[in-house]
Amino acid sequence: MIMRFLIVCFVTIVAACQTEAQTPPILVDQFGYLPELQKRAIIKDPQIGFDAVNSFQPSLRYAVIDLKTGKAVFEGRPKAWNRGETDSVSGDRVWWFDFTAVTKPGRYVVRDLDRKVDSYAFEIGENVYAPVLKATFKTLYLQRAGFEKSQPFTTKAYLDKASHLKAGQDPQARLYSAKEDASTERDLRGGWYDAGDYNQYTSWTANYVTWLLAAYLENPAAWGDDFDIPESGNGVPDILDEVKWGLDWLERMQNSDGSMLSVLSRAEGSPPSKAKGPSYYGPANTSGTVTSAGAFAMAAKVFSGQQTLKPHAERYADRAKRAWSWAEPNPNVKFYNNDEQQGSLGLAAGQQEVESDRLQKKSLIAAVHMYALTEDDYFEDVVSKLYARVKPMAADTPNGFEGNLAYELLYFSRLNGVDKRFARTIKRDYDRQVLNAYNAWEAIKSDTSAYGAYVDGYWWGSNSTKSRRGSVYTQAVIAGIGNQTPKSYLNAALGYVNYLHGVNPLGKTYLSNMSAYGSENSVNSFYHAWFVNGSKDFDDVRTSKYGPAPGFLVGGPNPGYERDACCAEGTCGGYGPAECRKPILSPPSHQPPSKSYADFNDGWPLNSWSVTENSNSYQIAYLRLLSKFVR
Repeated sequence: MIMRFLIVCFVTIVAACQTEAQTPPILVDQFGYLPELQKRAIIKDPQIGFDAVNSFQPSLRYAVIDLKTGKAVFEGRPKAWNRGETDSVSGDRVWWFDFTAVTKPGRYVVRDLDRKVDSYAFEIGENVYAPVLKATFKTLYLQRAGFEKSQPFTTKAYLDKASHLKAGQDPQARLYSAKEDASTERDLRGGWYDAGDYNQYTSWTANYVTWLLAAYLENPAAWGDDFDIPESGNGVPDILDEVKWGLDWLERMQNSDGSMLSVLSRAEGSPPSKAKGPSYYGPANTSGTVTSAGAFAMAAKVFSGQQTLKPHAERYADRAKRAWSWAEPNPNVKFYNNDEQQGSLGLAAGQQEVESDRLQKKSLIAAVHMYALTEDDYFEDVVSKLYARVKPMAADTPNGFEGNLAYELLYFSRLNGVDKRFARTIKRDYDRQVLNAYNAWEAIKSDTSAYGAYVDGYWWGSNSTKSRRGSVYTQAVIAGIGNQTPKSYLNAALGYVNYLHGVNPLGKTYLSNMSAYGSENSVNSFYHAWFVNGSKDFDDVRTSKYGPAPGFLVGGPNPGYERDACCAEGTCGGYGPAECRKPILSPPSHQPPSKSYADFNDGWPLNSWSVTENSNSYQIAYLRLLSKFVR
């Protein structure tokens, strides 16, 4: 019998919690486990935080129960983490129950035999993550701008006409500073909505192209031609079809001199096709251009090996060279969107411009791919000089905005013609300064994290950081680095996958609406202009007709969450004051770091986006990690 625990809400002067069914105290990956790799359930006894009333003391007798037969296939004793101390990050006391010995495919639960409490059900099988990979990859199709969402590629719930193709929108986008000047019109249709808003940012889209291509190269076997997108069945891996969709937009953003327009701002609507406002773009800048040079270069190299896509490779190579040739003599062309001093307030939301340090990192990544394409010693020299200047192999590199930098350099170290001594230096530095840093293997070896997925801290987009930190270990396996076995590193990486799939203090699968895929507690609502607060169709899985679409990775716990400053200052206009009078939600407020999350999608001034908004950067970091565990 499965016992269910209810959150007992408490209300203080500043806090009011949301009431919903609480997960069992025995936490598992709600999708499942691979037969040959580590399997670990975590038992939690909350001491601090909104759920502290749900104290749970596990018994000494635990078992894995085969749901088909009802019999125990493995019994054991849970082990107290850190000698029973309370974890400061979660506010929980924690026990680990290892059942790696169970390898037979089937459907199971972990049971406390004396307390008669079960975990959620899960699968053990060779390809338990394949359906999850397909569902989460499919979000990129749903994020396509200017593209109809039709059956059979989506369910009736998310059918929608192509968005942002009306008069004055993407096909006739105008320069933000010349809105009345028809001569500035550009056809900028296509690409992906960047996150929960519908804007697009050139350098970020270029990143997505590069990261998707890397995910493909690192495990081509995971990426078939059957992911149920319109291009499926055309003889090309669907991930490369999706990459081409992003590249088509980047091509439209390139000027004849090789420079790249920086940003495209779009109106919002739910569903997206209802957006009515005009589209505006920002001028060219160096950061967008140099990042795009790397994306075009990598696409040219990868597509040249695909017979169907090969005709595009030469064109991408030309665009890469022209972008680099413009960026090199124009190293400081900046444009700040949504910036009062620039006169660009309201032009998109996120700030895509970067300062010198990050621009050098972007240039380093671009030079890696320019060398991979051309094998020109000039670009190897650029990589070498920037490597010495940027010092990219550091413990916190996977946490940052260019969090994939170390992985790109490992790719560079494996390329034909790279100086062998320099390649060894890159691998040595990764081994010493990233893989064996205090926040990587040292943290794994010493069981630093109560929930088996250590990060330095929780901030905006913490789930993305979790994905990149998991990739620290899969990248070591790909590069043949480290003094541990590949299996040990894969187990370490899997801890981060398990965390995102429910082995976390909230027992929450941090993917939206995944009940059809086996998750009993996934994200019910998150900040997105489509799945907007108050929508009778899309607002929340529990209360709306459909809820948000499946598979979106949300930002995750963020102890820095707070309402807009105007609430405290009393300066909010319009409906703001009424929103500010609502009780502060706890969670996410006033909680231990890894409990600083709640499913909500309120807009300004409650600003849920800093906790729950999705982003293609989060999504692709997760896809890159998860795909290493799919055959």
